[in-house]
Amino acid sequence: MNPKLPYILLVGAAVIIFILSCMLLSRGRQSPSCDSQPHVVEKMGSTSQSLVFADLTPEELAQVVRYLQGNLGVPLVDASRAKPSDNCIASVDLQVPAKAEVLRFLDGGGARPPREALAVLYFGNQPEPNVTEYVVGPLPTPAYHRDVTVQKYGGKVPYHRRPMLGSENEQVGAFLEKVAFAAAPTFLKEVFEYDGTNVAFQIAAPHGFRSGDRKSWFVLFQNVSGFFVHPVGLEVLVDHSSLDISRWAVSKVFYNGQYYRDMIQLESAYVQGRISVEKVKKAPRDGDFSSMKPRAPSAALFPLQYEPQGPRYSVRDNRVLFQAWSFAFGMSVHRGLRLFDIRHKGERVAYEISVQEALSVYGSNCPGGMSTRYMDGSFGIGHYTSPLVRGVDCPYLATYRDVHYLAHSQVSRVSKSALCIFEQNLGSPLRRHYSNLQSLFYGGLVNSALVVRSIATVGNHNYVWDFIFYQNGAIEGKVQATGYASSSFLHGDGLRYGNRVWEHTLGTIRTHSINYKVDLDVGGVKNSLVAHDMAFEMVRAPWSPEQQIERPRLTKKVLDTEDQAAFRLQSKMPRYIYFAANSKNKWGHQRGYRIQITSFAGDHVPEASSMERAISWARYQLAVTRRKEEEPTSTSIYNQNDPWTPTVAFADFINNETITNEDLVAWITAGFLHIPHSEDIPNTVTVGNAVGFLLRPYNYYDLDPSIYSHDGVFFTSEQDFMACEINPVACLPKTASCLPNFPPFTYDGFQNMSRI
Repeated sequence: MNPKLPYILLVGAAVIIFILSCMLLSRGRQSPSCDSQPHVVEKMGSTSQSLVFADLTPEELAQVVRYLQGNLGVPLVDASRAKPSDNCIASVDLQVPAKAEVLRFLDGGGARPPREALAVLYFGNQPEPNVTEYVVGPLPTPAYHRDVTVQKYGGKVPYHRRPMLGSENEQVGAFLEKVAFAAAPTFLKEVFEYDGTNVAFQIAAPHGFRSGDRKSWFVLFQNVSGFFVHPVGLEVLVDHSSLDISRWAVSKVFYNGQYYRDMIQLESAYVQGRISVEKVKKAPRDGDFSSMKPRAPSAALFPLQYEPQGPRYSVRDNRVLFQAWSFAFGMSVHRGLRLFDIRHKGERVAYEISVQEALSVYGSNCPGGMSTRYMDGSFGIGHYTSPLVRGVDCPYLATYRDVHYLAHSQVSRVSKSALCIFEQNLGSPLRRHYSNLQSLFYGGLVNSALVVRSIATVGNHNYVWDFIFYQNGAIEGKVQATGYASSSFLHGDGLRYGNRVWEHTLGTIRTHSINYKVDLDVGGVKNSLVAHDMAFEMVRAPWSPEQQIERPRLTKKVLDTEDQAAFRLQSKMPRYIYFAANSKNKWGHQRGYRIQITSFAGDHVPEASSMERAISWARYQLAVTRRKEEEPTSTSIYNQNDPWTPTVAFADFINNETITNEDLVAWITAGFLHIPHSEDIPNTVTVGNAVGFLLRPYNYYDLDPSIYSHDGVFFTSEQDFMACEINPVACLPKTASCLPNFPPFTYDGFQNMSRI
C-alpha cells in the first residue's frame, strides 16, 4: 500500500467538504436586493405647468366649502343628511381653464390661468327649487363666485333633473321599509321571511316617462353577497317627486309577473289566496353561488412582474414621464379618468383624452329591468372609483395614487390607491424579424408599454379604465367590463330577454356604450380630417393586354364638414381615418394620427324614442366636431333624470360646420352587447369584454420612432449573441437575479364607506 494514499484521501475529502459547504451556503443566501441596482429614472424637470390640470386638494376643497357656506346667504345642509327640501353642496370639482388660456400659459409664456373650482349646488329650500353651478376662485383662497348655469346650459336647471344623492337613496330605502312594507306584513313575512334586514334593492333609472317625473322602480333582492343575481320577484314603483318626504307614495307593485295598485292590494290578494307564489330558497349570507370566495385552495403563486433596475417612468404630482412620453392626469368626480397635455418626443399630440359616459340599456319582462337606461356619469364614475388591490387589480409593484373627491357630502373623502401607473411587458414583440435568406440576423423590440388605470364600481358594474402608451407613439384607450350581471326574476316569457343563470334568475340582455372625448392637436391646433381606404380597380396587364388584373388602390378623401365626419354606429367607416396636420413629413405626406376603434356594440336605442336625444352621442361610432368651449362634454349629469328634455344633446353639436384646418375634437363610442350566460356566475370576467380605441401615428414621423428605443435587440450570425454589449437580453440572468423589495400588502377599501 502506498504510504501517501491516506493523506491523499484526507485532502480529497477536505476539498469535497469545502465545495459542498460553499454550495450549501450559496443556496441559503438570498439574491441581492434590486435596491442595490441603479435606478433608471428620467429627469422630471418642472411640474408646475402640469399642475394647471391637477385635481383639487383636500385643503382646496375645504376652502371652497367654507367660502360657499359664508357667501351665498342661504343655509347649507351637509349633503350626506340633506332632505330634498334642503339646500346643499352636491359636488365640487376642478374647473379646467379654457384651452386658449392654458396654451398661452404652456406654450406662449403667458400668465398662469387662475385656479378655480366648479361647485354643483342643490337649492331645494327656495320658492323655485333649482340646481345651480358656480365657478369659485381663485384658489387656494376663494374671493369670488359666479353662476355659470345659464351660460353652460342656456337656462336654469330644473330641480327634478338633479342626480340622486346618497341621502335620497337612504330616505327612499327608509320609506320602503317603514311605510311601503308595513302595508303588506303577512305577504313579506310568509313569502320572503322578511325581518327588516334580509332584503336589498337596486334602483332603476330614468325615473318615469316624461319631464318632471321622479318615479323609480326598486327591484328587490336577497340581501346576501352578490345580491344582484338573487332577485325575489318583487318590484315597487315609488313616487318620490315631492320635496316633502311624507308625501311619497307607492304608485305600482309588481310580483311574479302580476301588477298591483299598491302594497295594500298585494297584501289583500295574498291573504285571499289569489296570488301565484314562487318561493325562493333562502340563500346564506355569503350568497352561495354568487360568492366570489375561491372554490379551490391556493397553489403555486401566479407570475409576478418587476423592474430589476427600478421603474423606468417617473411620477411627480400629476405629471408622468415615460421614455418619449409626458402627460398630466386627473380624475373628474363625474366622468372619471382624464389626461391632458399629452406629448411624444416633446411635441403635443393631444390636449385632452377623457372618459365622457358609460351607458347601459337593459331588456327584461320585469318593469325595473325593461325601464333601465343607466348613465353612469350621473352617479359619478370618478366618485365611485374604488381602491385597487395590489397584485390583482394592478401589478404588485405599480405606483399607486390616492384620489380625493367631494361629492354627496360637504367633507372631502379619499379613495386610497384608486389610481395605478405601471410599465407592462406585454409578452410579445412590438416588432421583429428573423432573417434566414441572404444575410442572417434577428431583430426585435420588447413591447413594453406604460399603463394608467383606474377602476370604477358603479352599482353592479365594474369598469377597468386604461390609457396605454406604446413605444411607437401609439396611445390606446381601453375599458374592460366586469362585476355582477344585473338580473330579473325569471317568469313567463323571460327567456326572450336573456338566459337563465340560476333557479329563479334571468341574466338580462343589455348593451354597453362608452363615450370618449379625444382632443387631438397633431402638429399644432389646426387640423383636418382625412379618410384613406381601398378600392379594387380592373386594369389590363401592361405586359399582357389580353389579361385583366384586379388591383387594390388607395382612395383619399378630405372630410370637410361635421356632417361628413359623423359616422353612425353600424355604418361603414373608412378603415384609415386620421387627423392631418398642416405640416408634412420627410416624404411629403401630411403628418397625422389615425383613429382606430375596437367595438362590438349592440344596436342603439331607436331615434324615435322620447329619450334618445339625451344619449344621441351613442348614435355615432365616431363624430368629429369643431372644438368649442361651450361644448366641453358630450352629455350632462342631468340627462339621467330628465332624458326627455336633455340638458345637453350631443346631436346638436353636429351642424355641418366646416372642419378643415380647425381645432377639432373626436367623440368616440365603443361598446358591446352582453347577453349574460351561466359563465357570468358568480360574476362577469373581463376576457372578451374589452373595447376602446387606438391613436396611431400615420406619416407623423419619418420612420418608426421605436427604432430609437433602448429595448431593441439585434444580432447577426457573425456576432457573439451571448455578449451583453451585443445583446442586452443575454445580461438578464445577471441583471434580474435580484429580489425586488415588495412592500407589505395593505388595503383601505373597507374604510370610508359612507359615500353611497
